[in-house]
Amino acid sequence: MRIDNANRLADKNAMVPTVPIEQWQNTIVTFFITYGFQMVGAVIILVVGALIARWLGNLTNKWLTRQHLEPPICVLMVRVVRLLVFGLAGVLALDKFGVQIAPLIAGIGVAGVGIGLAAQGVLGNVIAGLTIIFTKPFRVGEYIEMVGVNGQVTNIELFSTTLVHSDKSRIVIPNRKIVGEILHNCGNIRQLNLNVGIAYNSDVKGALATIHEILKANARVLKDPQPVVGIEALAGSSINVAVMPWVAVPDYGPAQLEIYEAIIEQFRARDIEIPFPQREVRLLEKASA
Repeated sequence: MRIDNANRLADKNAMVPTVPIEQWQNTIVTFFITYGFQMVGAVIILVVGALIARWLGNLTNKWLTRQHLEPPICVLMVRVVRLLVFGLAGVLALDKFGVQIAPLIAGIGVAGVGIGLAAQGVLGNVIAGLTIIFTKPFRVGEYIEMVGVNGQVTNIELFSTTLVHSDKSRIVIPNRKIVGEILHNCGNIRQLNLNVGIAYNSDVKGALATIHEILKANARVLKDPQPVVGIEALAGSSINVAVMPWVAVPDYGPAQLEIYEAIIEQFRARDIEIPFPQREVRLLEKASA
């Protein structure tokens, strides 16, 4: 019985079809003989295309830098040049394998239209970013106010613009939210709007001269344009003096604190009174009947 079972198993194994190793080897050898040169050529084309793309990108970057263009424009142009050159190399590599180029390009075009429809917001940011870069309504380093936010511009990219607020927080605004909106550009300087009150019996000319001295001594206050100092209003209990010097954008907060501190110290030293709010109340007796 054991001998019969062994014979049966041997017969079953003999009936299972097997692929000879020689056939696999012949298939692999035939593939490399048929497509080997095409593969080597395609790899060489891709390597050479990558090197040329890198070289042309560096050359384009140097030329654009000499033209003093905005950094986002330089980055965009360099990437486009590299992508075009490497894409051409990829098309030539596919042609080595007999791939039909025309249907491939048509398919890429159809896919591009679909992607464009699906990414309208992204494309809108890119178009708005290019508009900002070319029209230059503001530059890096300037202080701007728009769409309910304000800050110093630190970065202008194709998709968004980054501001830094006075509290060092960052504000990232999509570019499509900027184009078409009302923009207040302060440039690289800002004007302080300070106010101090002096008593009516004080020496007004002396107080104004003291404020001018304080502003002249402060290193943060710009000499050009000249600070504006003058009587702003005659209030109920004081003469209000407006103090409006110009400072660089980073000095806006510190300069305000330093000027107020110096005004208090100098006014106390020169007996210039900063009055408290006062009200005079008169009580009238009723006339006797």
